[in-house]
Amino acid sequence: MHTSGADETPAGSGARSPAYTESSLDALREAGDELADATVAELFARGEMGRFNTLMRWFSTAGQELPEGLPDVARAYLEATAMPPSWVDWGEMEKARLFFIDNNVHISTALSFASMPACYVVPHVAKLLSATHSLEYPSRRMAETGQFTLYLMRPDAFEAGSRFIPAAQKVRLLHASIRYHLRQEGRWDVASLGTPICQEDMIGGQMMFSIQVLDALHRLGVHISNEGADAYFYAWRVVGAMLGIDLAAMPKDLDEARLFSDLYMSRHMGPSEEGVRLTRQLIDLYEEVVPGTVLDPVVSAMIRHLVGDTAADWLDVPRSSLWDSAIRAAPALLGVLESIEDRSPLAAWALDRVGHFTSVLELSSLTRGRVMQYAVPERLKKEYGITSARPRLDRWIPPTLTPDPSAAS
Repeated sequence: MHTSGADETPAGSGARSPAYTESSLDALREAGDELADATVAELFARGEMGRFNTLMRWFSTAGQELPEGLPDVARAYLEATAMPPSWVDWGEMEKARLFFIDNNVHISTALSFASMPACYVVPHVAKLLSATHSLEYPSRRMAETGQFTLYLMRPDAFEAGSRFIPAAQKVRLLHASIRYHLRQEGRWDVASLGTPICQEDMIGGQMMFSIQVLDALHRLGVHISNEGADAYFYAWRVVGAMLGIDLAAMPKDLDEARLFSDLYMSRHMGPSEEGVRLTRQLIDLYEEVVPGTVLDPVVSAMIRHLVGDTAADWLDVPRSSLWDSAIRAAPALLGVLESIEDRSPLAAWALDRVGHFTSVLELSSLTRGRVMQYAVPERLKKEYGITSARPRLDRWIPPTLTPDPSAAS
């Protein structure tokens, strides 16, 4: 399976759409990322991973000269992945960037309170995150995600001097190193779970940060256009290709993304101890960010509103009759703000700046002002083995949700 994605023709130009079935997703569970996996395996075999990590701390911007002393296999990988896919539509990427600027605070909310809990409600993903990230420092995972998204949505994301491409290169190797460790140490039940961080899970993650973010914006009452929704998904499609997802298996548009996302979640979501623990850490983290203690229940109420009661109960998200009801009024409040924004260019500018500074403040509190390095782990945590409102003419609205697969059980 070819997984570099750099020189493929994008799906949707006459290519047959992938058919998502239990069997096709089972096949995706067997595949990893050939290029990154081979690179990591050779670095470990030669005992060069420590030197690679040390040198890569100084490699953080696109176009920067690669460090002296870099292992040959690492240099070859970085040169092969230094450019975005040749098929990228830069007009569409600019639409995605403008969409992000207009909705950055809402997108940050969706990433924090919908996308991350969605990861935790997939038990084998929650177990994997527990094995690869310290539970005592949940801010690291959120900081890496937030910083990666901000790098992606900068106007110079794919130009010399940007930080996005090196971040994508490092994240791809990070995933490969996790696959390597779990296989080498016999801490992943391949027979029942398939390949760790397999193609199915990588596409699943892409869905959590794209279409499930759009779903969360809809539940918040944020008015977004069809054009904006399509562009935002397109940007994450480009990201998927750069992170080693097989383009032939990747959903080409929001309709296919819906089919994949619904099937993926129905196949895998459920309760787990790790999911509960990670969610508790996430709630604690953001309760520290929220000033005072009176508003602390807002965090749990927001998660419950965005992921739904079934998933929230699996994750042991606390209930609050007062705040759960109050959060449901959020769409009405956002409608008022959007009405003001539409009527006044000055107000629109001010609200965009407030959104920008809110996102930056949130990220700076998580990173403590540091650049996240996405270092490749030389070992995993031993104690966590893994076994088994106002209508608009052009407003994106998700289709009617499919029935909750847990309801029948």
